[in-house]
Amino acid sequence: MTAITRSALLRTALYLDAAASGAMALMLALGAAPLSNLLGFELSFLRVIGLLLLPYAVLVGWTARPPVPDRQAARLIIGCNIAWIAASILFLFSGWSNPTALGQAFVVAQAVAVGLFAELQILGLKKTG
Repeated sequence: MTAITRSALLRTALYLDAAASGAMALMLALGAAPLSNLLGFELSFLRVIGLLLLPYAVLVGWTARPPVPDRQAARLIIGCNIAWIAASILFLFSGWSNPTALGQAFVVAQAVAVGLFAELQILGLKKTG
């Protein structure tokens, strides 16, 4: 089995992460006003998070481009994903915001999705040797 074949899972996981992060970035940045009311988060908070996710999505997509993604860059992305999950949990329990039930579910759902991306990336990284 070649390195390119073994790296398919890692590349796919990175591309999925990039696409989801980009979609989330656009949704939060452009749809902050209606989402603010639905989720119970400050409008500016949603916009800032959306704008912060844009360069992350580009970085992840760029990392996925080579036939064999750079291992150090993949580790950095995995670390960012784990930090995002921890920050999401901390945010929910910190009292910094007063989200609606839908807002709480949104934070949990996106943290679970990020966890799945991280797990796939870890598995992909292991398969690349």
